[in-house]
Amino acid sequence: MDRILIADDEPEIRSLLRLYLENEGYEVDEAGDGREALEKMAGGRISCCLLDIMMPKMDGFHVLQKLREMSDIPVIIISAKDADPEKILGLNLGADDYMVKPFNPLEAVARVKSNLRRWHKITGAGGNDEKGGHAEDLVLRDLRLDRDACVLYRAGRAIELTPVELKIMEMFMKYPGKVFTKQQLYECGWGEEFVVADNNIMVCISKLRAKLDDDPSAYIRTIRGLGYRMEKG
Repeated sequence: MDRILIADDEPEIRSLLRLYLENEGYEVDEAGDGREALEKMAGGRISCCLLDIMMPKMDGFHVLQKLREMSDIPVIIISAKDADPEKILGLNLGADDYMVKPFNPLEAVARVKSNLRRWHKITGAGGNDEKGGHAEDLVLRDLRLDRDACVLYRAGRAIELTPVELKIMEMFMKYPGKVFTKQQLYECGWGEEFVVADNNIMVCISKLRAKLDDDPSAYIRTIRGLGYRMEKG
């Protein structure tokens, strides 16, 4: 059973989220500060984290940085900060989603379900082919995507990717040279209907480019007015 960590220094928010999540059958753990949150996530039993930014002892951004050194579990930031710089920073640090307070707890549960569904699909049986065997690796230039292990390699060196980045790279590498629109990339990576002017795609592509090469256009090229494509060579 999936166990959700609610990391927030406001007891009322933790209690409200616990109530809704437990009603959906999830196990729930709580943390009132950043250090406690990191300690509980280091135990390895957490499947998803709802992470506040403004917490005592260690803020959510630092917790996220530390967590990404040891785990790729889905992380949903919950914050009163609704400015784009905070959202972009959180996504760049490895968050999978971002919610602004106050929020509807039903939406929070829906986002937990959505992120866990994608995560289980990537890490579980969803990576195998229809016959139940192993999914073939995808190879392009010096890149190799191990779809069973969900690891991307460049020239033999492993590159750490989030679940969303893995899904988008898989689509790029399946169809090199094909131009994908922002809507196609969003629906592939996030599994949801595209939202106009959503900046998640821009942030995700920027992160992927930085992880792949110092040259932003070495692998993923912007096709102005259309979208993005993976370069064949």
